Amino acid sequence: MLEKRKGIITMQGNPMTLLGTEIKVGDTAPDFTVLKNDLTPFSLKDVEEKIKIISVVPSIDTGVCEFQTTFFNQEAASLGDVAILTISVDLPFAQKRFCGAKGIDAVITLSDHKDLSFGLNYGFVIEELRLLSRGIVILDKENKVRYVEYLKEVTNHPDYEKAMTALKELL
Repeated sequence: MLEKRKGIITMQGNPMTLLGTEIKVGDTAPDFTVLKNDLTPFSLKDVEEKIKIISVVPSIDTGVCEFQTTFFNQEAASLGDVAILTISVDLPFAQKRFCGAKGIDAVITLSDHKDLSFGLNYGFVIEELRLLSRGIVILDKENKVRYVEYLKEVTNHPDYEKAMTALKELL
């Protein structure tokens, strides 16, 4: 049965329902299958034995989502061998266009539009909109969850400083 967490988040003050299983620090991260910009499948196996930061955004073409994606793209140079993933339900074509226009070259943008595999396995699907809620998940090299942030208000920014501190503790 699909877990529903009613009214757990809001979008511009309107209560929304999250679908899927909420993950917590210490959990083993569930695998998922999403699409890369070239329409090929992507799973955690593609970045095994790397620290992973998963930046979850509702739609890459909005202001906060753009900032979140460009922030991690800029931080990538100082992080070394860390896989930075941005996941949304945007179509791969839109993600590719966005990355080209904004010079995003260090972040792997991934689309969960087809099956919501990531969103349901990590508890980020907004039922009313079929979008992903905003958040950040950090996994260590063994895919243990070391940091997770689900934003209560989808239009707010995540706590970048807290996420970067958690990430740097793993380096």
